[in-house]
Amino acid sequence: MTAIVIRETGEPADVLATEEPPRTPPRAGEVRVRMLAAPVNPSDLMFIRGEYGKTPDCPQSPGFEGVGVVEESGGGVVGSFFKGKRVAVFPPNGGTWSGSVTLSAKRLGPVPASLPVEQAATFFVNPATAWVMTREVLAVPKGEWLLQTAGGSALGRMVTKLGKREGFRVLSVVRREEQVRQIQDLGGEAVLFDAESDDPETLAKTVRAKCGDVRHAIDPVGGKLTEAVLDTLSDDARLLLYGSLSPDPVRVSPRKLLTSGKRVEGFWLGPWMERQSLLKKAALMRRLGKFVGDGTLATEGHRNFAPTDWKAALSAAEETRSGEKVLFRFGASPAN
Repeated sequence: MTAIVIRETGEPADVLATEEPPRTPPRAGEVRVRMLAAPVNPSDLMFIRGEYGKTPDCPQSPGFEGVGVVEESGGGVVGSFFKGKRVAVFPPNGGTWSGSVTLSAKRLGPVPASLPVEQAATFFVNPATAWVMTREVLAVPKGEWLLQTAGGSALGRMVTKLGKREGFRVLSVVRREEQVRQIQDLGGEAVLFDAESDDPETLAKTVRAKCGDVRHAIDPVGGKLTEAVLDTLSDDARLLLYGSLSPDPVRVSPRKLLTSGKRVEGFWLGPWMERQSLLKKAALMRRLGKFVGDGTLATEGHRNFAPTDWKAALSAAEETRSGEKVLFRFGASPAN
């Protein structure tokens, strides 16, 4: 049972190692899951570097989602129900980059038997974030525009496909020319913008020419790009920040917010899920299963690696192509 472990926070290549830790028996309300696969997400890399909203309890395994089979229950209705079943795993403090993980039974979700392992491994974080931000929090009306940055990312592409299905229009800000055509092929629109070199007013003029008023936006980047997006939005618009890929702070004049009625809010999937009832969570998981299965919220490509090959896996994750995910596969020979 190989586990990838953070020894201390820092650059992944310098602070990770593989170990063979003992299995942790589940306590009451917990289960032990034999992991099948777990993805490398941007949040995982930030967690390892100590740049995420939570600090690793070193030594520990990273990984905020994955898929596995419940092998042991510490007791309780939920754990007993899932025993022997394949489940999506989303521990609040990481741990899925391991052949086995012990966690609360409440941090599991059913996955359709029809989904391949690769799709089941990426079943939760990106699909749930895309759905919850656009349909639950912002509730973008049909026919209205949603402006998103990092539109060429795996999550950004899901949002574009979701907009096409649900009837809202998506304009994606991207940094590479080839991504414009890729987004158009998915049914969305895209504009090129580099926050380091382009004039923010250029973005505003381009967006207004394409869309007119834009009242909804999502952004995982931060820094200068967020400032440019905020200037682009119409009065009374709402911007969700769901990441901090840029190390720079967002500098906003209070007067801009006071006089325009614009709102900037943070969104983090974990705390949002904690506030939901069990029925709400169950309904969300069923919806995700349907939309992943029909391709709307599916991950478009995967590259599989053994956990012992973690250096190559992380290098691939940093350079991965649009829409693709790097996965660790446990207990099976990975096939790219």
